[in-house]
Amino acid sequence: MVAESDGKHGVEGRSESFWTASTHDPDYPPLSGDLKVDVAVIGGGITGITSALKLKNAGLKVALIEGRRILHGATGYTTAHVSSAQALQYGELIETFGEKKARMIADSQQASIEEIARTAREYGIECDMARPAEYVYASEEGDLKDLKDEFEANKRLGLPVSYVDKAPLPFENYGAIRYENQLRFHPRKYLLPLAQAINSDGSYVFENTMATDIDDGETCKVKTYNGNVLANHVIVATQVPFTMKDLLVTRMKACRSYVLGVRVEGDVSQDMFYSTEKPCHYIRTTPADGGNLVIIGGEDHQTGKVTDTIQKYRALEQYARERYKIASIDYSWSTEDYYTFDGVPFIGRMPNMKHCYIGTGYKGTGMTYGTVAAMINTDLILKGSSPWEEAYDPHRVKLTKEAGELLATQGFIMKHFVGERLKGPEPLEKIPAGGAGFSTYGGHKANVYKEASGQVHAVTPQCTHMGCYTEWNNGERTWECPCHGSWFGYDGSVLHGPTVKPLKRLDDKGKRAGGEMEARH
Repeated sequence: MVAESDGKHGVEGRSESFWTASTHDPDYPPLSGDLKVDVAVIGGGITGITSALKLKNAGLKVALIEGRRILHGATGYTTAHVSSAQALQYGELIETFGEKKARMIADSQQASIEEIARTAREYGIECDMARPAEYVYASEEGDLKDLKDEFEANKRLGLPVSYVDKAPLPFENYGAIRYENQLRFHPRKYLLPLAQAINSDGSYVFENTMATDIDDGETCKVKTYNGNVLANHVIVATQVPFTMKDLLVTRMKACRSYVLGVRVEGDVSQDMFYSTEKPCHYIRTTPADGGNLVIIGGEDHQTGKVTDTIQKYRALEQYARERYKIASIDYSWSTEDYYTFDGVPFIGRMPNMKHCYIGTGYKGTGMTYGTVAAMINTDLILKGSSPWEEAYDPHRVKLTKEAGELLATQGFIMKHFVGERLKGPEPLEKIPAGGAGFSTYGGHKANVYKEASGQVHAVTPQCTHMGCYTEWNNGERTWECPCHGSWFGYDGSVLHGPTVKPLKRLDDKGKRAGGEMEARH
């Protein structure tokens, strides 16, 4: 069955994640008043749900807190490759961190694959799971030397790899590293039953409960708009930390990537694929009504550097059509990922905090690293140590590796922070129906979106996180912050952190409009 087209992203099909479209949402209540548990877990994605269930199974009382709806953040908009492949980065990891820590990273990723497979078996979950190979392939002949060097690095670390002269794709490539027995699945079909298993026997799942701050101490306090959760430990699993107490958000950059779910004529390999080109592309399949859907992702860029995101969807469509005989495009969606400047996620005890733990900076491989984070942080809480904690320690500083990225990113942020304030507003009447821009409204500087009907939505332009001016994303019809990746609906509502505060409305609506905004916290 071909999905009904809405045209929002400039390509055919539904502008919605296949994972969310093909599953139903549960209905968990919001927190109401104060609550005391052993561990508070903030964030209802793969890291949070996996962590909360592991802690509950160890006999602890847990509260899982989600700002909007569970599995509507990055986990609901992933491509769901679960793999130990690191593109061409293991060689760099050995050089930067040494072979011991690089092996920890490789081992932890292999362990995460088996953790997901074991959990699905234990709970009898049908989630379209398969154990294909993943290929990292050279899309250009000039990448071959780097690919072969990466293969040697993989072998040194004991990964299950072989080298092949061509990946089994219907288009030209020049060699590939094959990773055996990796994993693909439907992330929501896997995680929804696990969330249900948490919500009983003195443990809870709360939706529509936005955490706003954390007080660290022997008894921690998680503050929300609905009440406080007191706990001995806190895990922050919100993709990017919403508190500035650890300053980790200043050591990462936000990037956006794009995904199409397409129907392809003819046979398609059931393996998974990741290209060496920049921007890279990644391909996998998934069962769907009417036959397999091919999931194609790519066209990544730093958040805020591209505002005409419709062209990114169209570029991805062109990439797909040049390589496959496309019968239909059924789904399109985008997501935001965070990259640490040294290339390794921050997982473990949060800087400047004694009883709070973090998992962030998964660099586009959130299903794998999200599970790694859950394994490390629950080990730290239950056992006091983890065999992999040293490699991911959020307290680390690698100045030689971070300096270039730090300077480039902070330079981009400062240029935007100052430049946007010097830019003059355009007259409101110059903004066309269906368009958006920086203007004035009611005597105030405003970001304005005009619906096709001409109805105006005006909000303050400054991001409520650190004050950068937000930019219009025409594909999603949202405002996004180029500095740290906060994402707002055209009505000012918070769709994605790190901010927890909406933009102030300057029009006279005073409430969310259009029913279109869906939180991605």
